[in-house]
Amino acid sequence: MRRWGIKRRVMFLAIVPAAMIAALLAMSFITDGIQGLDTALRERGMAIARQLAPASEYGVFSGNREILQALAQSTMRESDVKSVVVTDSRGKVLAVSGRPGMPVAVMAPTGEQARVIDGAAGSLVFTVPIYQSEVEIDDFELAAFGESADGVGRKTLGRVSVELSTAATATRQKRLVAGSLLITLLGLALSALLALRLSRGVTRPILRLAEAVRHLAEGRLDTRVAADSPGEIGELEEGVNIMAANLKAAQENLQERIDEATALLSHQASHDALTGLVNRREFEQRLERALHHVRELGQQHVMCYLDLDQFKIVNDTCGHVAGDELLRQLTFLLRKRLRERDTLARLGGDEFGLLLENCSLEDALGVADDIRQMVGDFRFAWQDKAFNVGVSIGLVAINGHSGSIASILSAADAACYAAKDKGRNRLHVYQESDADLMQRQGEMQWVSRITRALEEKRFLLYRQPIVSLDGSGGRWYEMLVRMRGETGEIVPPMAFIPAAERYNLMPALDRWVIDAALAACSRWERDGVDSCAINLSGASLGDPELVEFIRERFRVHGVAPRRVCFEITETAAIAKLVDSLPLLNELKKMGCRLSLDDFGSGMSSFAYLKGLPVDYLKIDGSFVKDLVTDPLDFIMVQSIHNIATAMGIHTVAEFVESEEIFLKLKEIGVHYAQGYWLGMPEPLEGMGFSHE
Repeated sequence: MRRWGIKRRVMFLAIVPAAMIAALLAMSFITDGIQGLDTALRERGMAIARQLAPASEYGVFSGNREILQALAQSTMRESDVKSVVVTDSRGKVLAVSGRPGMPVAVMAPTGEQARVIDGAAGSLVFTVPIYQSEVEIDDFELAAFGESADGVGRKTLGRVSVELSTAATATRQKRLVAGSLLITLLGLALSALLALRLSRGVTRPILRLAEAVRHLAEGRLDTRVAADSPGEIGELEEGVNIMAANLKAAQENLQERIDEATALLSHQASHDALTGLVNRREFEQRLERALHHVRELGQQHVMCYLDLDQFKIVNDTCGHVAGDELLRQLTFLLRKRLRERDTLARLGGDEFGLLLENCSLEDALGVADDIRQMVGDFRFAWQDKAFNVGVSIGLVAINGHSGSIASILSAADAACYAAKDKGRNRLHVYQESDADLMQRQGEMQWVSRITRALEEKRFLLYRQPIVSLDGSGGRWYEMLVRMRGETGEIVPPMAFIPAAERYNLMPALDRWVIDAALAACSRWERDGVDSCAINLSGASLGDPELVEFIRERFRVHGVAPRRVCFEITETAAIAKLVDSLPLLNELKKMGCRLSLDDFGSGMSSFAYLKGLPVDYLKIDGSFVKDLVTDPLDFIMVQSIHNIATAMGIHTVAEFVESEEIFLKLKEIGVHYAQGYWLGMPEPLEGMGFSHE
């Protein structure tokens, strides 16, 4: 019933009570009717018997059986009478008419009042005493008869028994039941018709409302219902129409906003938010279409890779807000120079891609050179400062010999960096035979190899001793990084370090080296090793989070900072002097020692030395290796040592590959030496150490 619809519920509520009432009334009527017919039959039978009893008095009293038989015969003419029996007071049969359905002794009991006896199947027996009529005689004479009296002052002469058939009454009772049931069924049918009509009138508008709500739920917001019902249902119909209209308006408004948002998201997905140019993803898709046109239609295109030359200076000096404004202004200038069908995209921070469709390489060189001159002539002003920027551009032709999109982008990128390496603010066209580009592409292949090696933990540490020339400096090792190749071979650092430096992978590699070196140093403390030297690349010098990383690694491995010396190259320290000083000062505060590596490549570095908090100078090996045979190198090493000593800085000589060099260094007074003659680099793994 819970799943019934409203129509069934209304029908149920209308019919069931009516059916119950009709059934109760029918049962009452049938019961009363049956009882009435039965009572009527009994009253009639008793009336016949009571009428026959006085009429039979004379015949019984006189013993005239003919009269009694005639009375019995006449009584048989009454309907439903089956038999009549007249007996005397002793039960002797005086007259019989019909065929009695039971013994006379049972039908006419003696000495009893009038009564009804259930006869044979389908009959009733009414037996009534025959009394002697009352006469005025003396009371004493009444007792003289010697007979039992059935009543006060009356004498029972005999008994009349009339047997009536109940068949006709039973038939009438059946007809009464059938008629009553028929009337009840007709009444129920009429009630059902009225309930159906009522349910239709009540449920039709509700069903219309339900259907309208279902249509609205399906998104058919144009649905409306006729608001013609009275009362609350009419209010519901009007409310549904108002709700549908509001939903329709809301949907249209929402769809409009969705369309706007979709267009915005589509634009954002394919365009750079800062400059409004297409982004790398969209540029690669357009490059793919251009390559398809080359193969299908034989067209020729050119891709240019643009990289700004002095953009970092603007960012570092004035902040990223100024850098963003510079990019926007340059984008505006570049767009004015290009054709409508050309595609200019921002590929990265200060890197742009330019697709010149249906353009020869010769024409593209002219366009690229115009762009280079325009950017070079542009002067960017920010607050009280002004900057000149340049752009290096690499070009690659897109023709039938071009490979995949990735190879085109790689070639253009390599050509751009070749232009940078040759002095910046110039053009370079990709040629497959170009040695510079081949080196550049080789470095790019190293990027993925280095990344995989970091992920697969295939880097390992070597160590090389640094020896005190006077024997007072203790045991000291420099940590050197190596890479295990895919097939297990050991890859020397100069094979992968340049690529790691160029593609900004050194910070991650530096952190691995620091962690692994400190783990080894914590073990060496038990073996009596005093110190270890760890190299830091120039890319890590400006990392503001590196100090906290080093501090946390010291805490994890339990190594005292005084046992660690961090080495940085002279060129990196001077080139990033502003960026490196905060890091170096923090390391000194922690208690670490600092060493300036490859010192002496330029005598101008002495001017910076006073501002660097270093403890050691590692004299460039180019001066040390020919120290014995070249007097000028001897003087250079001696000068560096004397100046460093005057500043309270210890000196370390690299490339000590013979005893003669060792003795010359000792003669000069250099404090420490390092080289193959003193000790070859050896893997830590061979000493029972591995770092995961």
